[in-house]
Amino acid sequence: MSTSAVRRWRDELIGLLAAQAPRLDRALMKVAKQGGEVVLIDGTLIRTQRRTGRADRRNYSGKHRSHGLHFLVLTDEKGRLIWISAARPGRTHDNTADHHDHILTHLRAAGLGALADLGFRGLDNDIRDPVIVTGYAASRTHKLTPGQKDANRVLAVGRAPVEHGFAHIKNWRIFTKLRTDPARATQLLRALFVLTNLEVNR
Repeated sequence: MSTSAVRRWRDELIGLLAAQAPRLDRALMKVAKQGGEVVLIDGTLIRTQRRTGRADRRNYSGKHRSHGLHFLVLTDEKGRLIWISAARPGRTHDNTADHHDHILTHLRAAGLGALADLGFRGLDNDIRDPVIVTGYAASRTHKLTPGQKDANRVLAVGRAPVEHGFAHIKNWRIFTKLRTDPARATQLLRALFVLTNLEVNR
């Protein structure tokens, strides 16, 4: 059997699995129908092998000081994966990725709230009825009050399960040597998302 045939079958299988990954609107509606009230959202970087050329510069994340691909993940309150975004260049900010996927709009349509870290500050500017809760940030001129510190601790506890969701998907060995473009990485990530949920829910 030729190597090209094996690669073609592999790519076809990845595509079939990736097609089973839920769309954002359907994933949120499913959580709402099951009685859920909030989801957990976070962004992360999957490190990739550095490639030469200017095209790879946008994959460099100054925050992580590494080359990689950025993606967003949504989990339910227990840390179970419910949706994964497309892979984007490593320098992409969480808020930028969120705007691309219109997550705030989909959350409002589903009647759900979301807990997020400070990387999502400024995303939801509705003071009276915020959908995305991010906590409080200190600055040189403004120190957090005891009440704000307590609120941040409560939020951190509520957000902790999202890290379990990341751990499940990052356990795949292929991520230790990933070297691909965002389009192919998206298919691979979504295929592994489907396999991860099958494994976790088994």
